[in-house]
Amino acid sequence: MQRAAARALRGARSPQVLIPPGLSGPGLSGPGLSGPGLSGPGLSGPGLSGPGLSGPARTPPVRARSATAGTPPLGLLYERHGEAAAVVQLKDLEVPKLGDCDVHVKMLAAPINPADINMIQGTYPVLSPLPAVGGNEGVGEVLEVGHRVTALKPGDWVIPANAGLGTWRTRGVFPEEMLLKVPSDIPVLCAATLSVNPCTAFRLLADFESLVPGDSVIQNAANSGVGQAVIQIARASGIKTINVVRDRPDLPKLVERLMALGADHIITEEMLRKPEIKDIFKSIPRPRLALNCVGGKSTTEMLRHLQPKGTMVTYGGMAKQPVMVPVSAFIFRDMRLRGFWMTQWRKDHAQDQESVAVMMDALCQLIRRGQLTAPACTEVPLQDYRAALEASMKPFVSSKQILLL
Repeated sequence: MQRAAARALRGARSPQVLIPPGLSGPGLSGPGLSGPGLSGPGLSGPGLSGPGLSGPARTPPVRARSATAGTPPLGLLYERHGEAAAVVQLKDLEVPKLGDCDVHVKMLAAPINPADINMIQGTYPVLSPLPAVGGNEGVGEVLEVGHRVTALKPGDWVIPANAGLGTWRTRGVFPEEMLLKVPSDIPVLCAATLSVNPCTAFRLLADFESLVPGDSVIQNAANSGVGQAVIQIARASGIKTINVVRDRPDLPKLVERLMALGADHIITEEMLRKPEIKDIFKSIPRPRLALNCVGGKSTTEMLRHLQPKGTMVTYGGMAKQPVMVPVSAFIFRDMRLRGFWMTQWRKDHAQDQESVAVMMDALCQLIRRGQLTAPACTEVPLQDYRAALEASMKPFVSSKQILLL
């Protein structure tokens, strides 16, 4: 299985590979739409955009019924920017009439991601027009479709194909091109959290260094959604992980949980600065890839342990501090510093749906095998949204708030 997952990562770097060896199976189908996406910890930017994956046409299409029938859906709406708990309100939403190319969706579950909060605050690079329904990730079930919808049918599961869909609602009517079909044989929490963090983790491991089994990777914010996905995907590929976390009162519990996911080494940021860390490299090679979601001193210290000519990729800035790199790291060690935003990746690959298909199929195969699970989650009823929003803002939170819709 490690060889199969490793081949999937290598295959993801080659557009000629349609289905990675060892990871064959049903992937995703359904049209998508280019657009910005949102992400995991801090101001990282993974999201969904770009044309979706084509699927087989249905004959005949399901005849649409009025999507306005029944009780109005509920949604978490904000009409101005500000602190989420203060500006977000639970309100009845209007549902437009189902058009020929529209899909009526019952949302099942949607997470609260840090970038969702940034968007509500008005500090994220991409903002939805106001008033807006919050949430940019989640999974829903198709209730009915318009006459011209060909790739989706009632009962299918779908996720957003781009940001700004507004997933914190009970029901909605969306254009077909704004949705991507996902398999309904994976756990609902995995589907609800699939489009952001796992995709980011996959690309971070696949696109910057040609990693092979036995190599190692070092990352900070290892308990984040992306960090947990990196641990699991790397483990399935035979890649060792060195995971940096902040010290906290419940550190032993966090260590136990990350080890259960497959982490090889877990150290605190304080330990990262001590000479004893060199003992780790007696059993595994120094990493060629560092993944930074924090910034500040954590980044500088992590960079010191990279191999010469290694690469550090920054995809978030939780500390809100600049990345500080000694001049010697460039001159004498030829270090490479890169950035990553999943939104931009989707835009760049808008005409390359093979790459999207390879990634999504590989991730779904890992989920089916039990090698990739949803991050630690706290399931919250929609009516308790204020508590969920407040909990998502607390420090040292290792559990993602999931709204049950």
